[in-house]
Amino acid sequence: MPATGARNDPYSAFNFIVEIDGVIVGGFAEAGGLTAETDIIEYRNGDEDITVRKLPGKAKYPNITLKRGFTDSRELWEWRRRVIEGRTERRSGSIQLLDEARRPALTWNFREGWPSKWEGPALNAKNNDVAIENLEIAHEGLELA
Repeated sequence: MPATGARNDPYSAFNFIVEIDGVIVGGFAEAGGLTAETDIIEYRNGDEDITVRKLPGKAKYPNITLKRGFTDSRELWEWRRRVIEGRTERRSGSIQLLDEARRPALTWNFREGWPSKWEGPALNAKNNDVAIENLEIAHEGLELA
């Protein structure tokens, strides 16, 4: 029986790039924290029954987490070091999920980001894993473009 419609396959999660201030900062093994939350405000009028109304409160954006193989590039560490020294540089960026032809399919844009945590590799002479560096970026907004 022949197919009757176009397939709409999901995108592969491994095919993505990270840009900060318009510059691709390298290949990452993982990107997470692409989350937008809204606090819930519970409210009840005194003359109503026991049901509580739920109203939207403040929007929150958890940190974005990035993991990549450790290289000789110190760009991310230098950005974090400036924060430690009190010279915080806020940057905008994006995480682009690519389709099979490596064209952007979905883009998450963040704004006012700065590195709140940097973690070097866990070293262990008993295995042959790749040395991984972790970076957490605190930010003030996320949108799916």
